[in-house]
Amino acid sequence: KQAEKAVHQKKEQSKTKCRKARRRHINLVAEFNRRQRKNIWLETHIWHAKRFHMVKKWGYCLGDSPTEKSYRACYRAMTKHCLLQDLSYYCCLELTGKENELLKQLARICSIDTGLTFEEACCLSGRFEGSLNLYRADRYPEDMLGPVTFIWKPRDGSENRQLWIWMHPALKQDMLRELKAVFQCSEPEEIYIPEPITTTIQEEKQMDVVLSLGKKRKKEDKEGEKAVPVKKIIGDGTRDPFQSYSWISQNTGIVISDRTMEILRYRLIGPLSHSVLTETLKAASLQTV
Repeated sequence: KQAEKAVHQKKEQSKTKCRKARRRHINLVAEFNRRQRKNIWLETHIWHAKRFHMVKKWGYCLGDSPTEKSYRACYRAMTKHCLLQDLSYYCCLELTGKENELLKQLARICSIDTGLTFEEACCLSGRFEGSLNLYRADRYPEDMLGPVTFIWKPRDGSENRQLWIWMHPALKQDMLRELKAVFQCSEPEEIYIPEPITTTIQEEKQMDVVLSLGKKRKKEDKEGEKAVPVKKIIGDGTRDPFQSYSWISQNTGIVISDRTMEILRYRLIGPLSHSVLTETLKAASLQTV
């Protein structure tokens, strides 16, 4: 009787909700994480998915073309107002170390004949962003890797500096391999993290959560292990969470870190871009301890 009563109450509750609410997933975070296991979503994915045809490229799910006429509106925003583009799919590599050592090795993969370099005074101060073409070490003008943009963190009085380099995701692996070879960086020692022992009660709770995610959800993955309902996406989605994402040089102490999808990047185009930024963002007060 109690079981029949519970089923009857459940039916009454379902009737009070609309069809859209009944079809809505119980745990949206778990569902979204499951759907972006192979191709990671940008922070603006939901907005773009409602208005664009999406394509899967370079491990991301990106907006390709709009579903309705919007070219005139975009052109009007670029010429009179402000247009925002999400460039967070661009990969970011962070270099940390002494300024002299960084400039010495970076000079091997660029040339002053092509224009600006990492040593440009306006860029070295951290006030402006620079762009240049990178080549393989000591191979200019042959073996070009591709174009990049960079920005230095302003000086804070110490010898160490931080440099952020942004590149297209198709060029990430080649440039990362070349930077590791130039600075002689090796992967840090792997830290073994033991897996917690799961009790029978915890296993039952996990199965209940998996079953509540829907009938189409598979209980087991390809390896036959129980699927975890919520998976945290780290980095660019193609990197194992337990894989190292920073490399250090034992000789110079320079550290190369992969900051992809950890530092978001947006581009504002239009005459009112500065006004939008000043109205949206507020400068934080610096507090020294």
